[in-house]
Parts: sequence; C-alpha cells; structure tokens
Amino acid sequence: MQAPPPPAPAGPATVTAQAVRLDSPWGMAPLPDGSWLVTQRRGSLVRVAANLGSSQPVSGAPVVDSNGQGGLLDVALDPDFATTGHIYLSYAEPGSGAEAGKAGTAVARARLVGTALQDVTVIFRQAPKVSGGGHYGSRLVFARDKTLFITLGERQLGNPAQDVAQTLGKVVRVNRDGSLPADNPSFGAGARPGLWSIGHRNPQGAALHPASGDLWVSEHGSQGGDEINIARAGANYGWPLVSYGCNYGDPVGTACAIGGGTHAPRYAEPLTTWVPTSVAPAGMAFYAGAMFPEWQGNLFVGALAGQALWRLTLAGDTVASREALFASQNERIRDVDVAPDGALLLLTDSGKLLRVAR
Repeated sequence: MQAPPPPAPAGPATVTAQAVRLDSPWGMAPLPDGSWLVTQRRGSLVRVAANLGSSQPVSGAPVVDSNGQGGLLDVALDPDFATTGHIYLSYAEPGSGAEAGKAGTAVARARLVGTALQDVTVIFRQAPKVSGGGHYGSRLVFARDKTLFITLGERQLGNPAQDVAQTLGKVVRVNRDGSLPADNPSFGAGARPGLWSIGHRNPQGAALHPASGDLWVSEHGSQGGDEINIARAGANYGWPLVSYGCNYGDPVGTACAIGGGTHAPRYAEPLTTWVPTSVAPAGMAFYAGAMFPEWQGNLFVGALAGQALWRLTLAGDTVASREALFASQNERIRDVDVAPDGALLLLTDSGKLLRVAR
C-alpha cells in the first residue's frame, strides 16, 4: 500500500518584520523562556523578548575588534544550559603586546544571569592572530556528544588553510571547557591540537544534521564557487588549491576555476556550489518544525550577496534542488533559525528580525 500524500500546505509563507530593531545583528540562540539572545557585531549582546517586540542589553560581553568583518559574532547555549546557565560567544579578539594591531577568532564561555554575563572565560583562541579584518568564520555548533565545533576563516590569507600548524581556515572541535576530545582526528606531526577539518575559506554558516548528526557548513568562495560541505573528521576541503570559483579579477567562467574546479579525489567535493555568481552564504538551519510540513528536512541558508533565503531539498547527503526565497525583501540575511512554533526567524544586516510564518 502506498503511503498517503503529505498534507497540502495551509497557505503561502509570509514575511513580517518584527517590532524589535537591532544593530548589525550576527547570531542568535533561543532561550527556554521563549526569548532570544542576539549578538550585535559592534560588541553588544541583547535579549529579545519572546514576542519579538523589544530587547534588553546583556552586560558583560567581551571586548571585540569590530573592524572589517570582525566584532561579536555567534552565540550558542550549552547543551545543559538549564543546569549550568552557560552560553558561548565567538568574536574577533583584539591582540595585545606583540600581537597589538592584530586580531583572531576567540570563543568565551559565560554564565547568563538575567541580563548579565558572569564568569566570562576564554576557552579558545585562533592561532596566530593576524592583521586585517576579514574571514573570521565563527559559527558555533554543539555536537551530539556535547563537544563544540568552531568554524574558522583563513583571514583572507589563503595558504594558512592548508597549514596544520595554524588554526586559520579550519573547523576545530573542543570540549566545553576548552580542553580537547581524545578522539579528534590526527593531522600528523606538528599539527596544532583540536583540528577537525582543514582547507576552509570562510565558513560563515553551520548546522548539525538532525538525522546523521554530521556538521554541515556553508562557505564563501572567492569569485563564485560558494559551497555547502559536510565537515567530516580529518577531511581537507581544498582551499586555496582548488575551488569552483575564480581568482578576483579573472573573467568569471568555468575556464578560470582555481585548480580546475574538481576537488576529488585529493580533496572533499562540495555538495553544491553557486557558480558563476557568488551569493555569500551565511547562517543556516535544518527545518524540523510543524508550521511548514512540506519543508521537513530542508536546509535553509541565508545569503548576503544574493539577498535571499535559499531552500535546499535533500536526498540523503545529496542536494536535490534549491531555490531562492524572499529576494524581494532586498535584505542581506545573516542568520536563520527555527522558532518553537515552527516559524523561521531571519536576522538581517540592516537590523531587522523577520518572521516567516503562515
């Protein structure tokens, strides 16, 4: 007997800007009481009310370097937040002493008490700190075993993504206190501890697949060549040696793809790419809500250059199709998450919080 068809959609999705106004928001995380923590790139953390109509500042956030693409970036709740009260913040940390004038992605753990952070402790620092203000990566995702994945850009330097003595252009995996899991992959002699995967350019989106538990990441290509990848233990994603994108200044087209484009067999092949036009994929989330049953299992990815929300349908680990939604909003979508009622929430660089519902 054939399975019954899925229920028909109850109506079209509508996008509504919420009353709260934000200042260059970057990341968000839901709290158990229905409110949301939202980072603002210039260095402040706010708690948005459950009705999405107002926000309160949260004191105690670490000092950040907000030049270029830096600032206060992602936020994630401890898997045991109900008992620990811990949250985690990623940010561009300014250097001091011999590293003055430089910066690097760092992660701090703190205890949230009302609208204040207490016991702020840095548990991870990208090494080395470098000059420039680009490609911090910086998404935070907890694995099923409660270890923490941190995505790290190569700070627009390219080659460090292949240098295992540095953490630029990598995904790292740490325990919640910053110590290292014993089962992290080995990258050989001289490799910096904590590496999970290498050869990344600027992974600004990450989400855990609800069925497999794999870490999926979105990555900015150079000129074209944006990617969706599964960050697997010990894998190399090829940057800057191979990409479906082109070097800046080259005529856009398949003939200029860096290293010939094709990654396999030496490097991990991306699941999907945007060629020749970059969309600058950002925050991402798998959909498992009740409001849109026809979207179950889809992957949603915000886009900065493309100014749209991309919906990817999947067949296992294969991207079966994709479409750009809500481009008429003309917004750079920085992050996406699923609310408890199944609505999608979108953060935009212009400071809006958009709710996608029916």
